[in-house]
Amino acid sequence: MSTKNGTVGIHGDSSDVEILAYTSVQSANTRTFPAAPPRVWIVFRPEGGDRARLWSVLVNNGETAHDGLLRTFHLEPSELMSDLRNRLVIQWRSPRTWRINATTAAAYPVMEIADAEPVRFPGFDALTLDYPQLQAVIREHRYAAWRTALSSVIGVYLITDTRDGRHYVGKADGAENILQRWAAYATKGHGGNVELRNLDPASFRLSVLRVFDPATPTREIDAAESHYKYALDSRRYGLNRN
Repeated sequence: MSTKNGTVGIHGDSSDVEILAYTSVQSANTRTFPAAPPRVWIVFRPEGGDRARLWSVLVNNGETAHDGLLRTFHLEPSELMSDLRNRLVIQWRSPRTWRINATTAAAYPVMEIADAEPVRFPGFDALTLDYPQLQAVIREHRYAAWRTALSSVIGVYLITDTRDGRHYVGKADGAENILQRWAAYATKGHGGNVELRNLDPASFRLSVLRVFDPATPTREIDAAESHYKYALDSRRYGLNRN
């Protein structure tokens, strides 16, 4: 989440309208924002950690309002660097700094030039993610449809340690959907599970065993989880302790 001047900030899934509105309002304090701002503004959206993805290049057509605390500018999207929109990812070295000069930004390394085309969600029955792809699904804009699908269901999932084939059967139920549960693995590796804490998540492969409507009673999710633990023998030969 990025904030400035006490206003509501933007995040990786903010809409174009929200980002433009947010960028158009700046501080009147010349110590934090230049008195004579440049004609061209290059805007990145945060992706978590030290990653920032190019959103658009805007043309500043001048100030339209000034109340002593905030200044509002008339900004319009341009075609400059349009081929790199949502593709160019740079390392944002100063996470607490929301604005930098072009000379500073020029030294920020390029981390990725990605395919900006949305990736089609394959369906729960065909969904298999290795750990790097899991992290991409959680943070990259092109996987927005995947996040929508995973956030709409609860259920039982499988983690396989591909180094030795051992299984871990887990569940997402109650107020926690599958996207939220998997985001914990993408962030911490082990997701808070003791069984996985000492393993390298780089070898994990995740898949969905069964999905349920969020209104499904917890006892049904528990029964499904127990069934898959038994069917896969993940208590005796895998990574489940109970």
